[in-house]
Amino acid sequence: MNKIKVIVVDDSALMRKIISDMLNAEEDMEVIGIAKNGEELLLKLETLNPDIITLDVEMPKMNGITALKELKKRGITVPVIMLSSISIKGTELTIECLESGAFDFIPKPSGEISLDINKVREDLTEKIRGAYNKISPDNNSREFKRMRITLKEQREIRRESLKKGKEAEVNAIGRIKAVAIGASTGGPKALYSVITALPKDIGVPVLVVQHMPAGFTKAFAERLNANSDIRVKEAAEGDDIEKDTVYIAPGGFHMEVWEDKKIHLNTEPSIWGVRPAVDKLFISASKVYGTNLMSVVLTGMGKDGAGGTVEVKKRGGLTISEDKSTCIIYGMPKATYETGMVDIVLPLQDIPVHIVKTVMGVRR
Repeated sequence: MNKIKVIVVDDSALMRKIISDMLNAEEDMEVIGIAKNGEELLLKLETLNPDIITLDVEMPKMNGITALKELKKRGITVPVIMLSSISIKGTELTIECLESGAFDFIPKPSGEISLDINKVREDLTEKIRGAYNKISPDNNSREFKRMRITLKEQREIRRESLKKGKEAEVNAIGRIKAVAIGASTGGPKALYSVITALPKDIGVPVLVVQHMPAGFTKAFAERLNANSDIRVKEAAEGDDIEKDTVYIAPGGFHMEVWEDKKIHLNTEPSIWGVRPAVDKLFISASKVYGTNLMSVVLTGMGKDGAGGTVEVKKRGGLTISEDKSTCIIYGMPKATYETGMVDIVLPLQDIPVHIVKTVMGVRR
């Protein structure tokens, strides 16, 4: 079996050892090099050919964001998974790294490291396999086979979507009272494209679940808010749901909509291994908004959002999923499409246009 070759970059010798040991313990992974900063990484890449790089965000000499930009400048396309502290600086830099092309990130172990290590191992190895499967067409993992789809099948999906979705979209124009969006791997960059393209007077609330750990969603919401015309905030318990506002579910909490038209957060068990879960949002919002809800599923691993999409459609809402051609990972959108409850399949760049057209009845 070909092993996934990884370079581990971290300024802490302890973290380099912890990450290297956990990856080398996996049957399908092998650490082929280590570096203590971005400068060392660039030197290592002159002789090593990794499949994946794990990159610390905060490092001396050359930090994660500078290293990412230098990789891009040199035309190096190896997928990068960031390891970030939950400091204010660390979370802000992590969001910038995701926007600059990092595949995904995980929080670094903190406090009692032994308590965090199993969760870190599970998250990191899953993301490494996801990144590797994305770039390895000959890979035979079950997840990759599930996400794989032929060009012929994709053309058929688009054709059926255009035929089926046109009528549904026309019928929904002027009727939508809320938009709910779900995303996972690749989501921060995708959401940035969508949210920053929305007008400040769209006239409806936009409710967003992005799979992201506690401590990072505040920085994500603040960055979106600083670069968008529409208001963006991290949701809080009891928030009134107001039009012309984007609510980002806080990491570690499920976000639901109740009949009182307020945001309600809870720490009920994870769904599909995640909290917040897209399904929680979609299902609760569909009960409140019914035929007046639009749901959108963007890039991500797994199947969160598929069950919620079914409920949105059952109650007469309009359902959209991202086209494979623009997904970082075609997992969640594919699972959603396979429910048979998706009205429209769209490439990422067309999604904000269709949101605005359907909500406001105009093209902008």
